Amino acid sequence: MGLNIKPLADRVLVEPAAAETTTASGIIIPDNAKEKPQKGTVVAIGNGKKDEPLTVKVGDTVLYGKYSGTELKLEGKDYLMMREADIMAIV
Repeated sequence: MGLNIKPLADRVLVEPAAAETTTASGIIIPDNAKEKPQKGTVVAIGNGKKDEPLTVKVGDTVLYGKYSGTELKLEGKDYLMMREADIMAIV
């Protein structure tokens, strides 16, 4: 069961991690105060650009900028489509 989507060029489809619901000290965070997640899992990648292969691969957990990517809803789930350059690190 995979998504039927193929990003083009250097684009990457990321499934954002769930937002934290409690702080480290156990305080519950209300929905309207939750930070947008900045970590997620790569679920699909493009073929890269000529002479610029992609570094990330499907299954990688990545960190990205707070306002990176375009939000998409596919098969009832939220995803982000972004260029690989918007990804800051693989963790």
